[in-house]
Amino acid sequence: MSQAKVLVVTGHGTNCHGETAYAARQAGADRVSICFFSDLTSEKENIRDYNLLIFPGGFLDGDDLGAAQAAALRWMYSSTESGRQIIRDLEEFYTDGGLILGICNGFQLLVKLGLLPAMDRAYFQRQVSLTHNDSSRFEDRWVHLGCNPGSPCVFTRGLDRLYLPVRHGEGKLVCRDETMLNSLEENNLVALKYIHPDTRGPTQEYPYNPNGSPSAIAGLTDPQGRILGLMPHPEAYNHPTNHPGWTRGEQDILGTEILARGIEYLHSC
Repeated sequence: MSQAKVLVVTGHGTNCHGETAYAARQAGADRVSICFFSDLTSEKENIRDYNLLIFPGGFLDGDDLGAAQAAALRWMYSSTESGRQIIRDLEEFYTDGGLILGICNGFQLLVKLGLLPAMDRAYFQRQVSLTHNDSSRFEDRWVHLGCNPGSPCVFTRGLDRLYLPVRHGEGKLVCRDETMLNSLEENNLVALKYIHPDTRGPTQEYPYNPNGSPSAIAGLTDPQGRILGLMPHPEAYNHPTNHPGWTRGEQDILGTEILARGIEYLHSC
């Protein structure tokens, strides 16, 4: 049985790395570390020493040039002190069987790196992006989510519905064309959708869909199911008292179950 070794990559503007690392420990990870991107270029850390890489939420570089755009360029064009390209380490990490989770800003980074949705396994080719919410404002609220049972995603395997907070200004998915959007559905790469609390079906109605994302898309996976990017924050619901209705006895499945599913997968390898 493999150990689950988690690396949370933080940077200037990231603000969820601490609770993300805590949630990973709560979910059963054997080892959890937090590092700055500069730790990778200086070779203090190597992502290939881990098997679960998490890009947490926040506002990397103040979202200059667009959410996570500056960070994506840094990943694409930075090298270590010995001259090794960081992006090649990331590619080899995934090829060797590693899991990747991107939360909010981390999801924005994954789509801009081209790791999601990787339609036709076209990794590192940008096919979709995330743009400003239809409300034209920052959305900070809890949302209901439905998990796609047909998705290959290891992080959502066995999960039905979730209730998690969102806090973002650029969470609306945009595809390069309608064909791409339809392909996401047909290939079950849509892992999570915003759902209406009454009908429990996908919704475009605000505020249940907080950003206007087409087809109510809240999270994407890749064809192999080993990458998940989602706008809601699973790490922010790591204890029953995090729930906004806990004093009224309300409770839902903890968001840490998403991390637990990934960690269980690694333990089974």
